[in-house]
Formats: sequence, structure tokens, C-alpha cells
Amino acid sequence: MELADEIKARSAGGAAALLARSSGTEAAGALMRLSPGFAMSVLEALADDVRERVFAAAPEPVARQWQRNAFYEPGSIGRMMEPVVGAFPADATVGETIETLRALVRDSLVTYIYVIDAEERLQGVVTMRDLLFNAPEQRLDAVMLREPFVLRPAMTLEEAMREVLHRHYPAYPVTDGDGRLIGLVRGQSLFEAQAVQISLQAGSLVGVDKEERVDTPLWKALRMRHPWLQVNLFTAFGTAFVVSTFDATIEKIVVLAAFLPVLSCLAGNNGCQALAITLRGITLGDLERHPVRALLGKEVKLGALNGLLTGIVAAIAMVGFAMAGGQDNPLLLGMLLCVAMVVACVVSCLLGTLVPLAVRRFGADPATASGLFVLTITDIFGMGFMLLLVTLVVL
Repeated sequence: MELADEIKARSAGGAAALLARSSGTEAAGALMRLSPGFAMSVLEALADDVRERVFAAAPEPVARQWQRNAFYEPGSIGRMMEPVVGAFPADATVGETIETLRALVRDSLVTYIYVIDAEERLQGVVTMRDLLFNAPEQRLDAVMLREPFVLRPAMTLEEAMREVLHRHYPAYPVTDGDGRLIGLVRGQSLFEAQAVQISLQAGSLVGVDKEERVDTPLWKALRMRHPWLQVNLFTAFGTAFVVSTFDATIEKIVVLAAFLPVLSCLAGNNGCQALAITLRGITLGDLERHPVRALLGKEVKLGALNGLLTGIVAAIAMVGFAMAGGQDNPLLLGMLLCVAMVVACVVSCLLGTLVPLAVRRFGADPATASGLFVLTITDIFGMGFMLLLVTLVVL
């Protein structure tokens, strides 16, 4: 297995430990084959002397770009930039550009020609098709596409994905506040980074740190995971308290003990479905175009319908279990379970929509914090409502 392939399967810390045992040339070559964002994370995890060795061995444009990228926040577009290859002055001709490209394309992937002025401000973009079908004596500023779409280095991945979602260009120029061309980002790198974020989101919902990989050491993984389990334990005490409050009801109607977990599971799944759609809307920017009120209305209806359909099936099972156990009022118990299922599913869908929006408003990561709140509140409300309903109506 090549060094770059070994690094891809590791966390940033694990990759840095592997590169520390490699020569500067090997390490630089491996990092150049990684996505720029991950390469920056690995570089930051290296010891200072190893990092200097890598910079010294890397080609000068690459090392300069790495140093520039280090000034930007993790998760920003600035961390994902590659060196610009194929930048030419506006007065260069098509023929001169093609001759220069003959040497450049041997070592680099050139997708677009970027036209810049004397201060390196981006003036326009020339496609390979424009070079092919224009006369050699034509100047680049005569055939370029003016005011091209650009990304800003301070943009987050989420913001950039919203902008490029319907563009799908192979590469995007990145300019600073003065319009100077400071790097480019490959479309492939953007979508790879987004795929990684989506894969991390599922772990965030259950308290798995985004930095944890399969090679993360045991004790470090324990430190990352265990605090969330302690938080989950204390929230579970809330559910236990609610259930214990109705001990007398459960003692008289034993069949409830079998169906409370059913209610909790179905309502929790409904909430998680609503949570997933809301998180997707936040990530893709859909909620900026779609009113939250309309989403809430849709989720209430979905929760009610899902609760009714699953509640009918659960009610039939409840009646069967109650009759088999000689329980009084089996039909009434089934009806109450169906009602509780509808109400709990509606509440869980509302929570799945409102909680991530509220968490984001307070500046926290909605993917990390929302799942725990949605599931806990759904459990407490669903079980509490069912037990209260049976206590008031049956007993």
C-alpha cells in the first residue's frame, strides 16, 4: 500500500505519526495526493521540525499555498485551496498561452485559464474550448468570460456548497477581498469534503467526535465518547422518574410495561426523521427559501398520519395482549395507545424541526446537540402522556 493510501485511512494525528517516520520528500508527495483540507489538518498535527522538513521538500508553489491556507479557519474554503496553475496576463495571446500550456500540462491539471492584471486581480476565465476555436493572435481579454463566479476563502464548506450546488464546475477560483486570485478549489474536493461531513453527521447525533477514526487510540476514543454517555445517563433519569411516578398504574395494568417501549421507539424514530430533514435543509440552505412555518405544518401532518397508522397496528396488538392476559378494558387500552401514539409522534416531529433551529440560533452545532434533546424529550413526553391518559381514563 502506498503512503498516501495509508494516510487516507487514518485520523490527522495517526497520519502525522506515520509521516514523522518518512522522509520529507515522501511525506510531501503523499500530502500532495490528499484532499487539500485533510492535508492541512495533517500538517498542523506534525511536529514543527517534521513540518519544516516537508515544506522544504515540497515544490515551492505548493509549500507557499500550504502556508497561505494555514491562516484560514478549519472547515473554510481557504483551507481547501490549491495553487493556481494557468494564470496569464490579459494581453497574452491565444497562441502564446497554448505554447506555455504545453509545458504546464505535463505536471499539472489545467482546467481553465485565469486572466489576471498586474496586481493579480482576477479579470476573467478562458475555457479550453475558447483557446481551441479562436485565432492565435487573439488576446485573452477579447475571448475571456468576464466577471466569473468565485468563492471567498472565509466561506464555510456549507456556504460554498449552497453556491455551487447548481453550477457543478470542475474548478472554482478563490479571490480575496481585493479581487486578487489566491487559489483554486476543485469541485471534486468540495463534494468529497461534503460527503465526509455527511458521514460525520450520523456519528455526531450519538456523541461520536468528528475527529475519531478507526485508528484512534482506545483511551482517546474513550475520552471522546464517554462524556456524552454520562449526559445521556442523566437525561435517561428523567424518563425513569416519569415512569416511576406511575408505578401504581403499571402494577394494575401490567400490559403497559410491554407497550411503553413501543411508543417510545416509534415516536423517537418520527422525531429523528424530522430532525434529518431539518438538518439537510440547514446544510443545503433550503430553509432560506422554504418558510419554517410551512415545514412545521407539514411535519405536524406527517406525525399525525404516521402516528395514526402505526397506532392502529399497535392498538390491535395491545388488545390482543390485554385479552390474552385477562386485562380489563382491552379495547379502551388499545384506543388510548393509538391516541398517545398520534400525540407523541406529532410532538416528536415538532421537536425534530424546532430543536436544531433553536440550537443553531444559540451558536451550537445542530447535528451534535439536537439528537439527544429530541430523543430525551420525546421519551419523557410520550411515556408520561400515555401513563397519565390511562391513569385518568381507566383508573
